[in-house]
Amino acid sequence: MREATRYERWYGRDEAPPERTTVRAGPLTAELEGPDLRYVRVDGVEIVRRLYAAVRDRNWGTVPPQLSNVDLEQNDDAFRLRFEARHVDDGLGVDFTWQGEIAGSADATLTCSLDGTANRAFPYNRIGWCILHPADNAGRHFRAQSSNRQVEGRLPREIGPQLIVNGLPAALFPGFDALEIEVADAIWARFELDGDLFEMEDQRNWTDASFKTYSTPLSLGFPHDAAAGQRIRQAVRLAVSGRPRTSAAPAGAEVVIALGAPAGHMPSIGLGAASHGKPLSQREAALLAELRPAHLRVDVDLASDTWQDALTRGFTDTRAIGTALELAVFAGPDDGALDALADILRSESAPVARVLAFRKGEPTSSAATVELVRDRLQPAAGGAPIYGGSNVLFTELNRFRPELAPLQGVAWPLNATVHASDDTSVLETAAMHGETVRSARQLCGTLPLAVTPVTFNQRFNPVATGPEPEPGPGELPSQVDRRQPSLLAAVWTLVSAKHLAEAGAASVTYFETTGWRGVMETDEGTGLPDRFCSRPGTVFPVYHVLADLCELAGAEVLEAKSSEPLAVEALAVRQGDRLVVLAANLSPGPRRCRITALQVHSVAVRRLDEESFAAACSDAASLRSGGRELGVVGGELELELEPFSVLHLDATP
Repeated sequence: MREATRYERWYGRDEAPPERTTVRAGPLTAELEGPDLRYVRVDGVEIVRRLYAAVRDRNWGTVPPQLSNVDLEQNDDAFRLRFEARHVDDGLGVDFTWQGEIAGSADATLTCSLDGTANRAFPYNRIGWCILHPADNAGRHFRAQSSNRQVEGRLPREIGPQLIVNGLPAALFPGFDALEIEVADAIWARFELDGDLFEMEDQRNWTDASFKTYSTPLSLGFPHDAAAGQRIRQAVRLAVSGRPRTSAAPAGAEVVIALGAPAGHMPSIGLGAASHGKPLSQREAALLAELRPAHLRVDVDLASDTWQDALTRGFTDTRAIGTALELAVFAGPDDGALDALADILRSESAPVARVLAFRKGEPTSSAATVELVRDRLQPAAGGAPIYGGSNVLFTELNRFRPELAPLQGVAWPLNATVHASDDTSVLETAAMHGETVRSARQLCGTLPLAVTPVTFNQRFNPVATGPEPEPGPGELPSQVDRRQPSLLAAVWTLVSAKHLAEAGAASVTYFETTGWRGVMETDEGTGLPDRFCSRPGTVFPVYHVLADLCELAGAEVLEAKSSEPLAVEALAVRQGDRLVVLAANLSPGPRRCRITALQVHSVAVRRLDEESFAAACSDAASLRSGGRELGVVGGELELELEPFSVLHLDATP
């Protein structure tokens, strides 16, 4: 088989990253990516994380645009982009064309317009501009107004729940056509919106790194019906008042990682059982045993006729790996199945780390469900703690707060692609994982918090308003992400673990054991090698990151603050006299990094990058046994991080 290309190693697909152009308008700068603006800054202060127009189908799927007649004019003081975009999805009937213009002026004013037409009748959930405000705006003052009301206050520090009111998701505050946010001390951004009423939601509920201002208010219900020939026009105008007191570091400068005070302890790290349903081979089990996961999550749906088969495979795999069971139980209509499950648990005598109590139809576990599972299963599970929570999204946990009295822990899953699946947006989500833990802590007191499972794509679509289409010939299932066997997956996982650990998660379950959604390929390999870049029997780069994390379970976590967290992040851990720092480059370009407050004389450095990729995938032991000694001068160490690389720094006296 051929060697993987650079982009396949980076992204899991042989495609170059989207082209970006830096545009300027006086003190305003932004990154133009297709028809989208990212990282809009004025005098170095981030005003907007992303600004784009979205077309969402009846199942909330995003229909991508096909661009034509693209024309960009720019100089040092102004820029103007004109284009035509067409969104087509024949499967769901969407066909919408619009003319767009995005322009920046010398006074840092930004204007965006959309003038579109439905080319045929089709249902949709949203059409129009979306403004993503940086998550750093949490706690900042805002003022919102419409023709008949004005609202002001502060954006929530903890994640603001998206409540259900009269059967529909509710916004953070009433709809508006003008919005002001104090994006930094004495610096205000004003958004004037035309063509629709706009609302705001806290996208951290879905781990997006933003608050979102969107058109097509959810309060009107969905889906909507576009008539053939219907015209939709919208405009956004942004102006900024005030200037920063200090200048920001220029983009691309050396990134500084400052180690600090203790910030908790490393969570236990586990894996999910493979959804393909095949038993582990002897070789697969041996590699997973070397990874040393703390637990294996096995889902048992007692309403299914095959739940005993899933449980049997789970017991077999946990014994082969040498780990405990994280048992996710979905109570069925017949409580007798719980007694049958209890009998099996007694006969197997397998170690159980925790039991997650769920019932289909409950967005979060009811007290009745938790008490039922506890009474029937806890003695048979060796007294393992019984957790409740959500099997859907953190959104549900935040929206439908669980009753705490019967709980011995709280659990919820996370994924990266609810609203956007591009690489930049996905990489931004990992830093928000810790925000879900901090917000859950405010809800759940001192109960231990389990994040389970963490995946790239959703395991199912909980908000679909119609049947989900089956994958076409040669297409991957919607639950599978092509980045799974890539370096990007390893980087994303490390950043996720850093933020979950620093926020105080007790345990985390990542991905699955083998296959498309796992940490290594099966012995047989994928059935679609042209779509999923892996070879039979190889381990994925994320395997090595998880092996490092499993080894450090329970160790003391230190603060590790990055001067440019969108570029380089690090996890620092003290294990006795040993100091381990795992640093990751989140970008497709090399970055210089300086780590400070290193109270050691030297470190052994091991690199997981494009150069070591082939060896890391084919011979896991060879990568993990290597390391180059580097001296530390004055408590500081300077490093060069290759694109999407992970550096393992180990200082052992």
